[in-house]
Amino acid sequence: MDRSMDRWMDDFNAKRKKKVAEIYQALNSDPTDVAALRRMAISEGGLLTDEIRRKVWPKLLNVNTNDPPPISGNDLREMSKDYQQVLLDVRRSLRRFPPGMPEEQREGLQEELIDIILLILERNPQLHYYQGYHDIVVTFLLVVGEKLATSLVEKLSTHHLRDFMDPTMDNTKHILNYLMPIIDQVNPDLHDFMQSAEVGTIFALSWLITWFGHVLSDFRHVVRLYDFFLACHPLMPIYFAAVIVLYREQEVLDCDCDMASVHHLLSQIPQDLPYETLISRAGDLFVQFPPSELAREAAAQQQAEKTAASTFKDFELASAQQRPDMVLRQRFRGLLRPEERTKDVLTKPRTNRFVKLAVMGLTVALGAAALAVVKSALEWAPKFQLQLFP
Repeated sequence: MDRSMDRWMDDFNAKRKKKVAEIYQALNSDPTDVAALRRMAISEGGLLTDEIRRKVWPKLLNVNTNDPPPISGNDLREMSKDYQQVLLDVRRSLRRFPPGMPEEQREGLQEELIDIILLILERNPQLHYYQGYHDIVVTFLLVVGEKLATSLVEKLSTHHLRDFMDPTMDNTKHILNYLMPIIDQVNPDLHDFMQSAEVGTIFALSWLITWFGHVLSDFRHVVRLYDFFLACHPLMPIYFAAVIVLYREQEVLDCDCDMASVHHLLSQIPQDLPYETLISRAGDLFVQFPPSELAREAAAQQQAEKTAASTFKDFELASAQQRPDMVLRQRFRGLLRPEERTKDVLTKPRTNRFVKLAVMGLTVALGAAALAVVKSALEWAPKFQLQLFP
């Protein structure tokens, strides 16, 4: 047993060392091999350490770390209409900081968290604060520090998070409405049970708009998911939400078929999920059932043209990169007989290598992305505020 464990540890350390070397090779390439960095962020283990994340996350978001961080000459706490709500939310965020952190250090970070949020909102008046936004910002703050976090979250807010920062929740609801069609494609029985229970999708709201930061207690799991989401299409978090529900199929079916029972079960997310397996499956489902094929089934389709998912098509057209996911998608369809295309793919996972390849290239450089979102933005109405979390 001891020898087997030693061999396992040696193999694990060798793979980790190899991956670290590949990441730094991609970083040191001229130009930086962003496609390789995406593959590293998606593949097993993600980016491994916060030191590496500080180098790679800016590349995934196309942020130049040599640019000076945004600053403001205004007293934002006096001027911002969002200050009181941000202050309340940040005060309630104690559990998002590492256990055992000295109180003085934690309070200093909370002050920085407030400053980051208010500065981004001032610089981007088309964005509207929502409760849960601070859960995303604090993750970046803890990993990369205040200055870089400000630049990264500002870019993220004009792309991946853009729909959540509307004056209404219409586009957020639209994204949530992809959840049930994904489940239906994989497991119609589970879908029908949830429909009969009339549970809806509100249980997944905090998952989606905080990138699971609000509901996962282990920070290692949170940053692993951030590696994945930063490297992928803006709708990947809803695919990950779907695979969590699918993974808990038996628990759901064992519930009483009523809204209260199913909602209570699903809103209590397990902390011991097999994250690497679920990440691979989420990427697999995205390739098999892309948003474009689910759009007809998603409610509120008339809002689709305003979402990050639709503007993503503009980014794809603007990118000069090859799109291996399209090639693999066609190849996979050619291998399947029609009756097999909607079988429960979770029961027949393909090789880890194929899953990694299938997901690669889902995200393009975000310079064009931010531009496309800004160009298509509407003139936003006054701030929308909703109490989402206790």
